[in-house]
Amino acid sequence: MNEETIRALLESVHQGSCSPDKAFHQLKDLPYENLDFARLDHHRALRTGQAEVIFCQGKQPDHIISILKHLGEKDQNVLGTRLDPQTAELILAHFPDAIYDRLARCLLLRPLSEPTIPGKILIMTAGTADLAVAQEAWLTARYMGHDVDTLFDVGVAGIHRLLGQRELMDRAEVIIVVAGMEGALASVVGGLVDQPVIAVPTSVGYGAHFQGLAALLSMLNSCASGIGVVNIDNGFGAASLASAIVRRITRHQ
Repeated sequence: MNEETIRALLESVHQGSCSPDKAFHQLKDLPYENLDFARLDHHRALRTGQAEVIFCQGKQPDHIISILKHLGEKDQNVLGTRLDPQTAELILAHFPDAIYDRLARCLLLRPLSEPTIPGKILIMTAGTADLAVAQEAWLTARYMGHDVDTLFDVGVAGIHRLLGQRELMDRAEVIIVVAGMEGALASVVGGLVDQPVIAVPTSVGYGAHFQGLAALLSMLNSCASGIGVVNIDNGFGAASLASAIVRRITRHQ
């Protein structure tokens, strides 16, 4: 439960449209719910502004199903990341209204709602091979309530493709740059804009790329200021950080 739902619940009790017993039932699992194999952090959205997300990789299908069920009972959408297609088929049989994005390897318990938080996030990629990571970032940001623009395949091999997009970049509060190979796009963008830039190295490239390590080191060593770097292929982490920045900005507007 987040701040908005808690306030709405308390207001309904105050107005008499919800009984104290019913409100207690909705709040009894705060701060967490013990499932033995997992402890679901129902307090996280209230505490940090971001609800708990299921990292599905390495989890048993029946555990994912149970977690989805218990989180979904709180009348909120639920996001699962790094879910392989085979496991997704097993899970979708239990949640027919859920949506699975094969490119992003993400599952949403319910369709995405309209953006609720002012301010835009822009996600751009150096190449088409970076789209899977960018799609994970897009789904995460949209799930968290943000309006998101995208700009794909504008890497430094054809820098003219980027230079004509200043208006799109200027509209964003935060820019996420997803790039593999040598990861140079983050430095270029960081030298063009005054917004925070979040760089995401991807595991796209030839042998000396070392599964994304070359791009990671290049981004960490960027001479452009104002760039933060997340882990290799971590589109979710980039969107989470962008969300925190935008929510903090809009809170004081």
